[in-house]
Amino acid sequence: MNLSDPNFQLELAANIAVAGSILLAGRNNVHTWWLGIVGCALFAAVFERSHLYADMVLQGFFIVISVLGWWQWLRGDHGAPLPITSLRPRAWAWLLPLAVVGTLGYGWMLTRLTQAYAPYIDSAVLVLSVIAQILMMQRKLESWWVWLLVNTIAVPLYYSRGLHLTSILYIGFWINALVALRHWRTLMRADRAAAGAADAIA
Repeated sequence: MNLSDPNFQLELAANIAVAGSILLAGRNNVHTWWLGIVGCALFAAVFERSHLYADMVLQGFFIVISVLGWWQWLRGDHGAPLPITSLRPRAWAWLLPLAVVGTLGYGWMLTRLTQAYAPYIDSAVLVLSVIAQILMMQRKLESWWVWLLVNTIAVPLYYSRGLHLTSILYIGFWINALVALRHWRTLMRADRAAAGAADAIA
């Protein structure tokens, strides 16, 4: 970690921006989205230099989905804040196969077309992150379970490429996902209790 190294400076800036975004997401704060856009643009450059091409592509997805998520959170649910809800159990019946097929397919493509490092592991981070991000955009509680899995895979991957600061950050993300999971569960229960009380009065 050399502060005079431009590559480390870029990695540091990306880590700071994304760390702020993830912390705000865990606090259910709408400002998570614009800060995440900045961090993703910086990380795209970091991963391109490390030959983690699936992660580089993932940042472009994050930028697009962050714009949509920002708009959706601001718009809410017909003028009301978008509530935190649980994913229906049957949704896993298609989400899990989708994750496996997506990982194998993208990993195979990277193997054939690029000199990507650890293409299948890199692809797993991409596919699972896409799923987690979409669930988070919809304020699904289970998004944090998927983020826990993403972070578990990403830490050793980034460390093996010399991105030590980023791997440390993702350990922090793992802890934050646990805290956010608990916080969102509390908010969801409070929303349900408030809705039940309103129905009882009506």
